[in-house]
Amino acid sequence: MPELPEVEVVRAGLERHVVGATITRAEVLHHRPVRAYAGGPAAFVDELIGRRLVAARRRGKYLWVALDDPDAGDALTVHLGMSGQMLVQPVDAPHERHLRVRFGLDGDGIEEGRELRFVDQRMFGGLGISRGGAVIPPEIAHIAPDPLEPSFDPERVVARMRRSASGIKRLLLHQTVISGVGNIYADEALWRAQVHGERPGARLTGPQLRRVLDAAAEVMREALAQGGTSFDALYVNVNGQSGYFDRSLNAYGQEGRPCARCGTTIRRVPFMNRSSYFCPVCQPVPRRRAAGPARV
Repeated sequence: MPELPEVEVVRAGLERHVVGATITRAEVLHHRPVRAYAGGPAAFVDELIGRRLVAARRRGKYLWVALDDPDAGDALTVHLGMSGQMLVQPVDAPHERHLRVRFGLDGDGIEEGRELRFVDQRMFGGLGISRGGAVIPPEIAHIAPDPLEPSFDPERVVARMRRSASGIKRLLLHQTVISGVGNIYADEALWRAQVHGERPGARLTGPQLRRVLDAAAEVMREALAQGGTSFDALYVNVNGQSGYFDRSLNAYGQEGRPCARCGTTIRRVPFMNRSSYFCPVCQPVPRRRAAGPARV
């Protein structure tokens, strides 16, 4: 699933290429991406015709476009899932193999003959309409601010982490504690901070936790500058271009390669049906203690 930098690249592309446009037509080519909309595909289309796209916004991995009024209007919500793409294409461009929904656009500053397309191979993503969700859709109000938001409060996050017996990597991935961090950037942040992912939050000091949060923000800013991380053709920006941060990864996906800091071989271990990558010297495995409450 795309993480914060990848979603921010898409948001910035929408801000640049479609904000200010009016939706002149819409077509749902497969019902599954709008399955969460109670009225069904026909009502979804009717609801959006004539609506103006006025702001592209994001919190963590969640993306939405304000409609009509940036402060009190509705929002078109976008969930990219595992393989979702938002592409701005010429109207006469050949249909992508996995094109699911398309929107015709018109308006000042919008290149004539362009449309916005939602492409999704695996169809775990989707589109919806959030009533009154222009600023923050109610559906994601429980999601915590991400490290790149002005409202992010690192001291509050540190205090919450220090009350938990859960491992620090689990806490980084818990979207109600801190949003936007996924498996890739959690491993990279922990490698930079020289902290093993199984270290419980309650057994880390305030300075150690701040170092982890600073590293998470730093690595995501660097990834954002390179257009995000792409391991295959599924993640692209609105112009269909891949990101390049995978070439700068120090831990994630580097099993068997030497640590860039100390030269020790990077290891991989199973983690929540995924994998964790770490340096056993820079990030020593914590000694086991009697289990305590693993609350978040």
